[in-house]
Order: sequence, then C-alpha cells, then structure tokens
Amino acid sequence: MKVENVELAKVIAKPNDKFPEPLHGEFAFVGRSNVGKSSLLNALIGKKVAFVSKNPGKTRTINYYLINNKFYFVDLPGYGYARASKKDREEWRKVIERYFSERTWNMKALFALIDSRHELMESDAQLLEWLEMIGISPLVVLTKIDKLSSPELSKQLKYFEEVLSGYSIRELIPCSSVKKEGLDKIWNVIIEELSKE
Repeated sequence: MKVENVELAKVIAKPNDKFPEPLHGEFAFVGRSNVGKSSLLNALIGKKVAFVSKNPGKTRTINYYLINNKFYFVDLPGYGYARASKKDREEWRKVIERYFSERTWNMKALFALIDSRHELMESDAQLLEWLEMIGISPLVVLTKIDKLSSPELSKQLKYFEEVLSGYSIRELIPCSSVKKEGLDKIWNVIIEELSKE
C-alpha cells in the first residue's frame, strides 16, 4: 500500500483527552523503550513522522497518525525504561490501560515489538501475559535483525519461536527498518485487516 498522506491527527496525553473518530480502524504499535518503534513507523510510512531518539522513553503520549485519511497507526508509549521514575511508570500504565479498555473495539491489529538481539525481557513477558489476560493476540515484530549475523539471526529466531510458543500470538515477523525487511509482511496484515470490512 502506498502512503499518500499522513498527519499526526491526535495526541492523547491526559486521562480526559478524547480519542479520535474511529474511521476504518487502527493499528497499534507497542514495545520497550528503544526497541525501534519510531524507526519502524517511519519506515512503514516512508517518511519521518515519529521522532527517533537515542534517549529511551521519548514517546510518553499516545500518538495517532492518520494514514491516507482512512485509518490510524497508533504509537503507544515505550515501556521498561529503567531510569523512569515510579511515578512515570505508573502514568505509563494508566495511559496504556485506558487505551486497551477504551479502544480495542476499533483496533484491527496490535504489533508488539521485541528486540531480536536479546532474550525475552521480563517487561516483554509481562506485556504478553497481560495481553493474553485481556484477550488480545498480538503480532510480534522482532526488530533490528540487520544488527545480527546470519547464524545469530537463525539462533535468535529459533529461540523466539520456542519461547513465544507459550503465548497467544498471531505471527512472528522478523524485521529491519534499516534494510526494509519484514515491512511487506506488516503491510500485508494491515491490507488484509482493512479488506475485512
């Protein structure tokens, strides 16, 4: 799908901020701080819209990007940032819980981003467990595969296939925002979901 136009349509920062019109649905992206979420969104859209930072925890709000005036990409704030205060982590939890309690009816798919270079982190496992509890099966996007050699990637894919088999996930998508690998698979999911209307 070609992205003809994109705009930051809505920023949800406070508990009483209103969510935008549902349109043709939304596709949410969630992951640890510094997992490469902004880079992935920019690569999918084909232009720089999400702010990429070397400092983790940059996205503190829920950002709604309107794609082709039809549907949304929803950039959820990053979690698991060690230097975040307890208060910040609590705020993150409230924002995320509000999103899932108020918007899952309009969510076509959830992409949970996990860094392919590491083992499954406790915060990732907690997210997957929580999603299972609330009845959401995410697509897991393994980011930064370009930073792994071919043997390392094979090893990590095997590891994640095994470790994620215990969770309710829809699909595992290895991805590189730099080399544009896996982006077509993500777009295929989006196109397929939009065609179900």
